[in-house]
Amino acid sequence: MAAALAWASGIRLYAVIFLVGLAGQQQWVALPEHLKVLSHTYVIVVSGGMFALEFLADKIPAIDSVWDVIHTVIRIPAGALLAAGVIGVEDGAAWAVVAGLLGGTITAGTHFTKTGSRALINASPEPVTNWTASFTEDALTVGGLWLAVAHPAVFLVLLGAFILLMLWLLPNLWRFIRRLLLRLFRMLGLADAEVQTTKS
Repeated sequence: MAAALAWASGIRLYAVIFLVGLAGQQQWVALPEHLKVLSHTYVIVVSGGMFALEFLADKIPAIDSVWDVIHTVIRIPAGALLAAGVIGVEDGAAWAVVAGLLGGTITAGTHFTKTGSRALINASPEPVTNWTASFTEDALTVGGLWLAVAHPAVFLVLLGAFILLMLWLLPNLWRFIRRLLLRLFRMLGLADAEVQTTKS
């Protein structure tokens, strides 16, 4: 469950909080003690509103890219906290810290893979691929959470395959994003920034 929440948070953080909170409130699943706060009505209402906003923002290419960049500082720590919350300090503070660190790493990998992939897709002028990718991410989030609860062993195998794919994909996505930034710097006439980016 910790791995599932961390992974899904890198794709659709607000959907994760809303769905997990709703499932806990309706007693579809028993939430760990430190995650029971997600089932509070106020948390469900706010996360549901943010989920709806993200659902719409994700379908508009330019807004989607900006949204992803902003959420770099939100999704990763939130994913770490959710993963740590599954363990809880009662089961051992050290294990909670380990879960948080691993959860944050999984969230970061998922987030950067999603952000880089969508930046590549958003470079295309036609909207169909963007919408297809967005709806696929919605389905992956819901399906992944369900699979983690119903068939955790299957989810862990698929998560391992995703991590291997992510390790191969991220360097390629970074090269694409760097080329995109260089092109932007040239258009804006920022020679110094271009040199710094090339060196990095």
